[in-house]
Amino acid sequence: MSDRPATPTLDRVTVPADMKVLSDAELRRLADELRQETISAVSVTGGHLGAGLGVVELTVALHAVFDAPRDRIVWDVSHQTYPHKILTGRRDRIRTLRQEGGLSGFTKRSESPYDPFGAAHSSTSISAALGFAVARDLGGAPEHGIGDCIAVIGDGSMSAGMAFEALNNAGHLGKRLIVVLNDNDMSIAPPTGALSSYLTRLYTGAPFQELKAAAKGAVSLLPHPFQEGAKRAKEMLKGMAIGGTLFEELGFSYVGPVDGHDMEQLLSVLRVVKARATGPILIHAITQKGKGYAPAEGRADKGHATGKFDVVTGEQKKAASNAPSYTSVFARALIQEAEADDKIVAVTAAMPDGTGLNLFAERFPKRCFDVGIAEQHGVTFCAGLAAGGMKPFCAMYSTFLQRGYDQVVHDVAIQRLPVRFAIDRAGLVGADGATHAGSFDIAFLSNLPGMVVMAAADEAELKHMVATAAAHDTGPIAFRYPRGEGVGVQMPERGEPLEIGKGRVVREGERVALLSFGTRLEHAQQAAENLAAKGISCTVADARFAKPLDHALIRDLAAHHEALITLEEGAIGGFGSHVADFLAREGVFDRGLKFRSMTLPDIFIDQASPEAMYRIAGLSVADIEAKVLATLGVADLASRRA
Repeated sequence: MSDRPATPTLDRVTVPADMKVLSDAELRRLADELRQETISAVSVTGGHLGAGLGVVELTVALHAVFDAPRDRIVWDVSHQTYPHKILTGRRDRIRTLRQEGGLSGFTKRSESPYDPFGAAHSSTSISAALGFAVARDLGGAPEHGIGDCIAVIGDGSMSAGMAFEALNNAGHLGKRLIVVLNDNDMSIAPPTGALSSYLTRLYTGAPFQELKAAAKGAVSLLPHPFQEGAKRAKEMLKGMAIGGTLFEELGFSYVGPVDGHDMEQLLSVLRVVKARATGPILIHAITQKGKGYAPAEGRADKGHATGKFDVVTGEQKKAASNAPSYTSVFARALIQEAEADDKIVAVTAAMPDGTGLNLFAERFPKRCFDVGIAEQHGVTFCAGLAAGGMKPFCAMYSTFLQRGYDQVVHDVAIQRLPVRFAIDRAGLVGADGATHAGSFDIAFLSNLPGMVVMAAADEAELKHMVATAAAHDTGPIAFRYPRGEGVGVQMPERGEPLEIGKGRVVREGERVALLSFGTRLEHAQQAAENLAAKGISCTVADARFAKPLDHALIRDLAAHHEALITLEEGAIGGFGSHVADFLAREGVFDRGLKFRSMTLPDIFIDQASPEAMYRIAGLSVADIEAKVLATLGVADLASRRA
């Protein structure tokens, strides 16, 4: 196409093996063209731009030196892998990124042999690469063989405990393992914490950089006559600069820092490491997120995630909406509550913008805490805050809260500490697919004794649930809400605390009761309208609470309707299961009630638009209508859709 960049060198590369015949000068040109191709592709699809631009040279150098897929390159989080996908036989599909039936926005084992390990959550790469290394040495995968094992991990991901658990184990085992620390001084948000400061000091200590690079853990890679002098230099520098001591104490040889955008440096270091490394080695590469694209470089998040955009200006092409986003409603409601109560604090795990807490931080900078990519710590930190008399709101995406589940159980629930969990991105999320779907929080929270679990049916209800959580001091409480804009309801001036465990009826009917938990309420109401036209009268109720259940409401619905159908945007084992258990204990089924639950199916749903995903899940308006008809034994749509 005429609007695509000219890429004569990239056009010669279909798979990494094609790069072996390119000179170093040609590899530099390849990197330049790869950057332009990445920008062009993401402008069409939207996606994670900045991270990929920051590793273009590193991606080219890794594939030029190593021999994927026999050499296993494991990318941490992997939203930086668009350039990798272009170089590994997927360029012809790169403009299908994050679309239904298209390429995943992350590495995916079923997509390509060049993706040896799927990843969309952070800090897993070193553990996985070490697993490959041990499998290699034990004779795993003999039909293909495993060569070098390389983990590429960002400085933000390195802050998580799992990464250090893996480093410690790798240093102990002593296997040949290569870890590339992609240090761009940024994850999604600017990094926080002592490790970030440590890494910053590593490469701001000029004029010692070149000496450190030679004297630190690279000693074992030097020719033997030079090793003794380098060791003495290394000991001298320990009293002058921090260097790679932390990694060396964990058992790694340390090489760096190196300029992650200097192809000559990268190729030289990687070639030496490939030729001479025997045990675990860490290469510290300094990169710039959003590198080479001015609009990304100029953004606070360096173009981390973007919609479709104009390549020339960087301006995003977003459809206007009259309704506020759920995230912004949460943030502003929390600010209102915090203005009235100085005990309220907010905690997030490297997602201040994504959770809306950037707005809270502007208003209350001393009462907002970003703990970095450390959900486990974040949850227990909140438990400590609660035990210390504060009122913490722990704001995390549903998919990320999963990483702190042990802490939710042991540090919060068992101790009945009043931590307030604000669960963003609940339900299906569209282009990020199964790895980021908020599918399981209803089930994994509702089974905890003493936990209160709410779901907002609309943005006004969310505001009331923030107020409810702020007022709840007798134990943990959680409220969930989806990605995207609200439904456009009238907003209250401020939230009012709801009565714990009480739902509401929003439409009176006679034959069928639709009991919704969360934002399927709007779809249940539309289905009821359509069914009324067919002569089937439906009551529609908003449960509000999955725990504690509104027993009186459920009893009433069961007693006065032929059928009761629950709806939720969560997996089997959640709200509907709790309702079914209650009805069974009450003996309601013995009296002939027809009960059905509509949940997410027992599958992982791949990326698509949210509307398409809910159709796949069987939770659309048409699916609700069909379920009602099938339950009542009415033919019509039931035979085709139930």
